Amino acid sequence: MANNVLDNIDLRKLGELLQQARKKSGLTQADAAKVIDAARTTIVAIEKGERRLKPNELIKLARAYGRAVSDFVRSSPVTEPFEVQFRAAYQRNEQEEARIAPIIERFEELCRNYLELEKIMDAPIPRNYPQEYDVASMPIEAAAESIAISERQRLGLGDGPIPRLRDILEQNVGIRVFYLNMPAKYSEIYSYDEQIGGCMAINLGHYEERRRWSMAHGYLHFLAHRRKPVVDFEGQYKRIPESERLAEAFPKYFLMPTSGLLSRFNDMYRTHGKFTPTNLFTLAHYYGVSIEALVYRLEDMELLPSGTWDRLRDRGLKVRKVQQELGLEEIKHRADILPIHYQHLAIEALEQGLITEGRFADFLGVDRLEARRIADALREHSSGMLEESAYLDLRQA
Repeated sequence: MANNVLDNIDLRKLGELLQQARKKSGLTQADAAKVIDAARTTIVAIEKGERRLKPNELIKLARAYGRAVSDFVRSSPVTEPFEVQFRAAYQRNEQEEARIAPIIERFEELCRNYLELEKIMDAPIPRNYPQEYDVASMPIEAAAESIAISERQRLGLGDGPIPRLRDILEQNVGIRVFYLNMPAKYSEIYSYDEQIGGCMAINLGHYEERRRWSMAHGYLHFLAHRRKPVVDFEGQYKRIPESERLAEAFPKYFLMPTSGLLSRFNDMYRTHGKFTPTNLFTLAHYYGVSIEALVYRLEDMELLPSGTWDRLRDRGLKVRKVQQELGLEEIKHRADILPIHYQHLAIEALEQGLITEGRFADFLGVDRLEARRIADALREHSSGMLEESAYLDLRQA
């Protein structure tokens, strides 16, 4: 079997996959040559696709690289490794590199898995991408608001809040959004690849208000600097570049559009004859943003006096405590690590027998036992659903 697979495989693609896996595992070509008891030039030829690999050599290399043989012989698409792109994207020291590199690698793996699932199921994510916005000669704030208004119009969002931003980006635009555990100072990772499209990883450990802000921030990178990968974290820049200033300005206009916010602020002010802290908390919850973000926005619009946030903070404002006292629940959100479409594709591929339980476990990032439990639960749910719904007229339901 292995012989047949290796006889018919694209050697150049196999070579690229082997080279990527070797680099990720930190081995040199000389190290890899020792593994299969060959000269370094042999590994060079294999990675260039100029020399056919023997089955036992592939098994040895896969083991040395900490990978399964199936990672190299299945028909997964080959794209440029993300790490190479990211390395030039921002400056970080070796300590930062060690902390974030595994997260970037996991992000890359999930994006590739997504593409592979789409190919297996022949169900590509629908792309509703706008042309890249050209804002070269516009002032930062005007450009940020202009893009925000255009995108809201394009996506039919009006001037109200966006309650399910992640779903909008995934399902209405076609961006792959993952929630990953990251060190606290990191907020999001953004990348674009012609094959894979726009991808984002958002810090799972942040509150949902912050995650939504990070998503909008990453979305601006997609809208205006599509091919420039970015890893955003606190204290990153000594001198903030224009592209980053635009990304920092965009979320406030996208999440809290001027016309809608002004109207709602005035309604509250007229009703109470003043704008109270309770109004502030209610309005922030309505838009799904932090108190700090809303106060700064209202200060910019000259609806609140400059320095309001500093005064609230100096008085020791306990945001979560006040929210609980006012009965403002946490913002509804979907904190799954994986996008819904990705999960559905993995489930359908398993149901149709197109992937094994082991591969299903890989796609969902769980162990075999958990994968079997999920698969059994899904089968039970789908069969029960079929029995119950066989005679149902959904128009009359």
